[in-house]
Amino acid sequence: MKNFLLDTLNSVKLGNITPEEAAIKLRAMPFEDINFAKVDTHRKLRNGACEVIYGEGKSAEQISAIVKTLRDSGESGILITRLSKEKAEALSGITYYEDARIGISGERKAPDGIGKILVLTAGTSDISVAEEAAVTAEFLGNEVTRIYDVGVAGLHRLLSYLDDILSASVIVAVAGMEGALASVVGGLSDCPVIAVPTSVGYGASFEGMTALLSMMNSCSSGVSVVNIDNGFGAGYLASMINHMEGKK
Repeated sequence: MKNFLLDTLNSVKLGNITPEEAAIKLRAMPFEDINFAKVDTHRKLRNGACEVIYGEGKSAEQISAIVKTLRDSGESGILITRLSKEKAEALSGITYYEDARIGISGERKAPDGIGKILVLTAGTSDISVAEEAAVTAEFLGNEVTRIYDVGVAGLHRLLSYLDDILSASVIVAVAGMEGALASVVGGLSDCPVIAVPTSVGYGASFEGMTALLSMMNSCSSGVSVVNIDNGFGAGYLASMINHMEGKK
């Protein structure tokens, strides 16, 4: 989209098109109406990343049409979250990450963040949410390190990765049950920690509410919290933090 804008302005400068013709071209930038969806083709110019497609609740045909619209607007890489394996198989040109339930159409951005993003899980059952965060961050141009199953029930496992914790620029801590991992990591690290509560746990975990409230009440400074099972939101926010150096 940015290339499209620069090309259009340069064409006006060179006299290849008139300002009026450029205005007609730019008028279509904010969104493209395809009846069942209004695709935000302007988002990358505003926010730095193009619109992400939420796959759940959409048919394969609808997803395909949105992908095509974004492609036609000049996007080289498109992220589709909460995509089932069945829908992924019905789509052409999609690289599918089954654990993350993510599909990618086109290219992933080459890593250009200021450091590494570390994604941790308390248990193996949290991996699907962690993978959603990790694949999202990688798609957005970040180097990601994964360390799974290092919850506080065996604290020595987490402490054996102290070098990784101390060298990270952003940490995503994914945990269900009582959600204690985020507070422990926040007390060990000097970088922002994004806590992701998961719906993993027994009855009194209330499908992630216990972990959510525990993380929100963390006594460790520098811990922020996203919604239950929202690996995508954590990965996106981690990427924004890991690209802040260029802002003045």
